[in-house]
Amino acid sequence: MRLLSVLGAFSLLGNAARAIEVNLDDPQSVKDAASTIAFGLMSYYTGNNTGDVPGNLPDPYFWWKAGAMFGTMVDYWFMTGDPSYNDATMQALLHQRGEQDDFMPNNQTLSLGNDDQGFWAMAAMSAAENNFPDPPDDMPQWLALVQAAFNQWVMRWDDRSCGGGLRWQIFVFNGGFDYKNSISNGCFFNLAARLARFTGNQTYADWAQRVWDWEVGVGLITDDFRVYDGVTVRDDNSDTCPEMDTNQWSYNAGIFLHGAAVMYNLTGDDVWLARTQGLLDEAERRFFNETVMSEQRCEPFGFCNLDQRSFKGYLARWMAGTAQVVPQMFDRIMALLRPNAEGAAAACSGDPAEGFPGIPGTACGLRWHPRGVFDGLVGVGEQMNALSAVMYTLLQPGRTAPVTAETGGSSRGNPGAGMEPHSWDMPAITTGDQVAAGFLTSGIALSLVACCIFMVK
Repeated sequence: MRLLSVLGAFSLLGNAARAIEVNLDDPQSVKDAASTIAFGLMSYYTGNNTGDVPGNLPDPYFWWKAGAMFGTMVDYWFMTGDPSYNDATMQALLHQRGEQDDFMPNNQTLSLGNDDQGFWAMAAMSAAENNFPDPPDDMPQWLALVQAAFNQWVMRWDDRSCGGGLRWQIFVFNGGFDYKNSISNGCFFNLAARLARFTGNQTYADWAQRVWDWEVGVGLITDDFRVYDGVTVRDDNSDTCPEMDTNQWSYNAGIFLHGAAVMYNLTGDDVWLARTQGLLDEAERRFFNETVMSEQRCEPFGFCNLDQRSFKGYLARWMAGTAQVVPQMFDRIMALLRPNAEGAAAACSGDPAEGFPGIPGTACGLRWHPRGVFDGLVGVGEQMNALSAVMYTLLQPGRTAPVTAETGGSSRGNPGAGMEPHSWDMPAITTGDQVAAGFLTSGIALSLVACCIFMVK
């Protein structure tokens, strides 16, 4: 199948200036375009090279981005039926599961946030929901890996400040420990909803409701469904956190959109349908400019960082996931995604980043407007964005929604996973360490204000 994928990619080339051509009314054309983009994306992956670490992306990419990439590749297999990258995807997810099967590998301690763990756990959740091939019997299963992350978030829920919520960082010595952000809590909300739907366990649904209520209560989700980035913790004994970063990013909107949609699918409660519709309304207003998806906070000005250059691909993923579980929104969402698939493919006319293999003339740019103009920005984020925009148009009305344990899901769980304490050999955290972490984060915040953009890890 790998040979077929590569041959399919070359068949699209022709004149490189024409970029990747796609006919959205022809499923094979869409699959061929997706194959070309996926080949370019996986060309950045070095974890299956001799001597490299499975699951890792090379510098300058952070660990979480690899988890996001392999979540994309799970969906690529589901949408196209192409198993070319399944072995690499399974190897990566299992190798990075960590020593205690919870997506907390020891070698990531110095940069490990709740959102980092969350993106790997969401990849495993997609594997369970899509019936991606199960790991060998002597390895932890997809569902159990997700349950481990969930259980740890329950234990990390912090009622001592801001009335609850997860902190961005897990460890006090990491800059950002004093920040509670929507993406970390969005991972918790999204996976709690999906676990509730997959397993039928009400405890997961209760936690999804609790996270949603906290986001609304602290002001991170507004009455008109804006999703703000996060709040800063200044007093561990205060229920309020008035210092708020009101930047809006597409992945924050998307992760709550999808979670709310899953909760509606699970409960049939019109309150969740209204929330899903409200979040989609705001996402369309905020992140679509004349039908073209754009990371409005940075993309029009040309200063998105490496992380932010991947965000709108996650919005596309979660919009597609919403269409799967809320069929009455299918037509509206497809009407938004289809023009972006064409624009994304037309922007795939560049060369891969220096030092990386790939097919010349098919590397994807960040901006999808004006149509057919390559902006020169290439990398993992741009490839993921384009792949998501193209492949999710393969969804068909009435196509089977993600499976559950009752509808054919084969992944086995472990409700008690993740409860064992870690045994890292780390020095005790002193008051001085906590103060230093606070100064570091404050310094970061001041720098971000100065450059008018919040830089996420």
